[in-house]
Amino acid sequence: MQDRITLPDWDALADFDDEALPLLPTALLIARDEYPDLQPSTYDALVQSHVEHLRAEVDSIEHSPLKMAAINRHLFDELGYSGDHQEYYDPRNSYLNQVFERRLGNPISLALVQMEVARRLGIPLDGVSFPGHFLVRLPVDDGVLVMDPFNGGRPLDVDELRERAKSHLGGQMPDDQVLAQILDPAPSRAILIRMLRNLHGVYAEASEWDRAARSADRLLKLAPEQDDALRDRGLAYLQLDYLAGARNDLGLYLKRNPEASDAQWLREKLIDLGGPVPRLH
Repeated sequence: MQDRITLPDWDALADFDDEALPLLPTALLIARDEYPDLQPSTYDALVQSHVEHLRAEVDSIEHSPLKMAAINRHLFDELGYSGDHQEYYDPRNSYLNQVFERRLGNPISLALVQMEVARRLGIPLDGVSFPGHFLVRLPVDDGVLVMDPFNGGRPLDVDELRERAKSHLGGQMPDDQVLAQILDPAPSRAILIRMLRNLHGVYAEASEWDRAARSADRLLKLAPEQDDALRDRGLAYLQLDYLAGARNDLGLYLKRNPEASDAQWLREKLIDLGGPVPRLH
């Protein structure tokens, strides 16, 4: 039997359309960097076991919000998937194999579990790249049902969503139009970029510069136009004394972003490294 999950090749990811980019397999590909013996078939079988346990119950329910409630009850109450409130920044919370095994994760990784189980049961659950805290959304007759995978799939009403968004919008309460834009479905690429940014941030904070560089490098494989990842990889290379790589990345970043807020600081870094410094035009 062919596995449902086949890991893509890193060098092919930039060429995928957002709609065709395989979300769960690419998330496992990210995990394989840290866990090279990872077997995709193990996690395919695990997801499918969750699905088969739920199938009869979900098929017997007519309305999609109630179908989703059954999925959430099984994943979060019966199986014990949970947000890691104690060690939120543990990198294992971003590696999907570890999320499956520990049943602990961060908002994005738990959303991916929720979304994959729902997808296999025919339920169109999307991710939402909400500011500060990743969410999921389900289309319903009168709009969308928004849920928080980090807190057991709890539904969130409009007032709570506005309050959550407010703190990331300079204290300004979003109107209906702004909130609707914030709640747009996130493409697979945007979800994976956010996952890799999280990993980079965790590793940079811990001064694990080899892993920080790897996370930025993988982000560039996924989205070569992400100039901040180019800068981040260059700075990680600098910490690793890989000076040629640092010069190349930081110089290219400055060439593309000559008026960035960090441009002067980075020019001084390049001068210290003895490399060519792109000029302002």
